[in-house]
This record gives sequence, C-alpha cells and structure tokens, in this order.
Amino acid sequence: MKSLTILRHAKSGWDAAVERDFDRPINVRGQRGAELVGQWLKRQKLPVDHILASPAVRVTQTLDIFQPAADLDHLEPHWDRRIYLASAATLIDVIREGGRDATHLLISGHNPGLEDLILMLVPESADDELRAKVDQKLPTSALARLELDIDDWHALDTGIARFTQFIRPRDLDPALSPAID
Repeated sequence: MKSLTILRHAKSGWDAAVERDFDRPINVRGQRGAELVGQWLKRQKLPVDHILASPAVRVTQTLDIFQPAADLDHLEPHWDRRIYLASAATLIDVIREGGRDATHLLISGHNPGLEDLILMLVPESADDELRAKVDQKLPTSALARLELDIDDWHALDTGIARFTQFIRPRDLDPALSPAID
C-alpha cells in the first residue's frame, strides 16, 4: 500500500514584477494558506517520507512554509523541473521514476497538471464527494491524499487510487474563501 499526497502551490502574486512565470512568488494569502494546510497535515498525523517538487519559486516558497508547519522540515525535496507546468501523464512518469522506496510520497506543483492527475488516478464514482470537489477545481494550497494498492511506484497507473482526504485553505479559515482561486 502506498499513499500519494498532492499539494498545489500557494496563491501567487500576479502583481510581482518578474520576467518569467517560473519566478512568480506567493502572496500573503498564499503564505497563510500554506501554513494552515501544513498545520492540518500535522494534526492529522499523515506521514510523508519523500517529496517531489517543481523548482518554481511559488512551489519552493510554499514548501518553505508548509514543511515546518507540517513538521516535515527534515525532508529535503527532490526538485524536478519536469513538474513545472507538467501534464498529468508527465507527472505519472515523474512519480514512477522519483518515488523510489517511499511509502508516503508528496508531490507539489501546478495546475492544471495536478488536478488532471487526481482525476486520472481516481476513477469516477457517483458517491465520491472528494473527487467531485477536485473536478470543480483544485485551488491553491489544496492538498489531496490518495491511497494506492501497489508495492512499487513503477506500478502507478490510471484509475487505481482511492481518495482519502482533501483540504483547502478555505475549509480551515473562511476568510481565505475568495471569489476566484
């Protein structure tokens, strides 16, 4: 049994003067969302033993806040540029290759790839409320936890995951519930 935790980067600052999208930082609301979701993960006592992450500034800044809040600052993320704006198919390849011996893997990156990844891994079901929420939108700083009946990450395939947890910053602090994420 493996678990896959999927963390979208925190809300970024579109007003930041950067030359490349890759360098866009998170904003104050994003900082709060990353911290709250990290604290939530710690309270839930959900283990993580390996992190794969996009090296984009908004992901590195998200993890700089999320990891200490989640009590995961002892883990050094494996930065993989392929995660930056990757498709779900590319993310599956990254997980298969980068999951290593991890039992509880966390991947942090960007939409639409992460949202599509969840929808590819978790089969449609009329009574799956968590999948339905993601089907509407995977907002910034949202965290999804999936379980997979596999022994090796190389066996990761579409339609084999079960949703176990889903949390958004707005679920923890209604003040973070924007009109648009």
